[in-house]
Amino acid sequence: MLAGTAAALAVPPAAQDQPIGSERAVPRHLLRGEELTLPLPALLRHGRLLFTANWTDQDGAGRPLTTGTGAPLADPMRPLTGARGMNRVSGPDANSCAGCHNMPDGIPGGAGDFASVVFQMAQRFDFATFDRSDTTRRRGSLDEMGRPATLQTIGNARMTPDLFGAGYLEMLARQITADLQRIRDAIEPGQARPLASTGISFGTLSRLPDGRWNMRRVEGLPPQSLASRGAEDRPSLAVRPWQASGSTASLRELHNTALNQHFGIQSSERFGVDADPDGDGVRNEVTRGDVTALTAFVATLQVPGRVIPADAEGRRAVAEGERTFARIGCATCHIPSLPLTRSGWTYSEPGPYNSSGNLRQTAAARRLAIDLADPALPRPRLSPDAGRGVIDVPAFTDFKLHDITDPADGDAAEPLDINQPPSSPKFLQGNRRFLTRRLWSAGSAPAHFHHGLFTSLREAVLAHAGEALESHRAFERLQASEQGAVIAFLESLQVLPPER
Repeated sequence: MLAGTAAALAVPPAAQDQPIGSERAVPRHLLRGEELTLPLPALLRHGRLLFTANWTDQDGAGRPLTTGTGAPLADPMRPLTGARGMNRVSGPDANSCAGCHNMPDGIPGGAGDFASVVFQMAQRFDFATFDRSDTTRRRGSLDEMGRPATLQTIGNARMTPDLFGAGYLEMLARQITADLQRIRDAIEPGQARPLASTGISFGTLSRLPDGRWNMRRVEGLPPQSLASRGAEDRPSLAVRPWQASGSTASLRELHNTALNQHFGIQSSERFGVDADPDGDGVRNEVTRGDVTALTAFVATLQVPGRVIPADAEGRRAVAEGERTFARIGCATCHIPSLPLTRSGWTYSEPGPYNSSGNLRQTAAARRLAIDLADPALPRPRLSPDAGRGVIDVPAFTDFKLHDITDPADGDAAEPLDINQPPSSPKFLQGNRRFLTRRLWSAGSAPAHFHHGLFTSLREAVLAHAGEALESHRAFERLQASEQGAVIAFLESLQVLPPER
């Protein structure tokens, strides 16, 4: 009996290198290039381990001498150690990715409820205290302008979104970006052309007679994607599908940033091989191969589906609600389905639009390629239509930024515009533009809107203003039964139990 129990509890081979008493959450890291030779199932298992790991100080958790942006502390004489080692507002603010991304049903990669709201860019502070007597800027209370920060202004409150179907979403964004760049590259000085892809209009891009780029009529893209310093510096036009303000182009970039912000774990590709920028005595806290494994795990997560009521009345309500959703204009931005073409479902790492500080695609670099339609990956999955060679991705988004806030409501805007350089005047002027939310899992979301303050879908619908004001008013004009049908339709868009 004892022998059988011992065998059943035997430590996995990957952990056998650890000395007795070790408390590392990740006992072994991938060596350089190993991510390209491991069988895909093993790579995804390692990625899941990284996503669910409860990081410890022995792994390198914590950042004693740096902020969550990677900058040195404003006051290095007060390191973030001991009781200052974690901070729910300015971070490190979590133990694991799965600690927040776990709903519904505890599925790693899911959403989080209001308790897991993060304060985006509050991590530029050393250790948030809101102590008005602290006169050092960005240490605990005063912002860059010397103004006292509050819980409402220190960072942008963002709910934890789910990551289901992430690989399909990123490949759609890459496909749209490539289409926009082809249009850009055909524009001669003095010309203008409409920017459009998969039926989505991004306005018009033009060039002045001297060749300089004019982005005044481009719509829905963040300023990083429109930056140009002259005729030879083409705007990237990159669609950025991650974060509520469309700030991040790739899952890889998202992970490199989040690892440091939330846990104080520095990736070697962003912070340097064998470097210890945060002064915690641990080097190479996650390797390039680790980040690839983590990204591959998230990119291959299952997609949401639909849960249709069993009774005839419920089925009729969902069908009517879907038609009404389109009729009142909601589907103009929440486009029900977008086509992924040209075998664009082959997900690759690294991606083509990674920013500096992340592993970038080069002609000589070997790439990891994953067929997202592989039925061996977590189900449900999306597969190409045999006749059209297209995968329809029913995400209910247009990948564009929109102002859906009430201009008369000062509380509707975020305090910071994280699409601007940190600490710049525009950064501190706030944000009113948000990426069209993916609705394909709306019925499983524990909270709604970018801040997670709304507990019901109806409340979220009625909060739409700005560019969505007419749809809001059209919803209000509906009969009660029609409004109920729209909500029933949205509630049918759910994350299915695993392997369904």
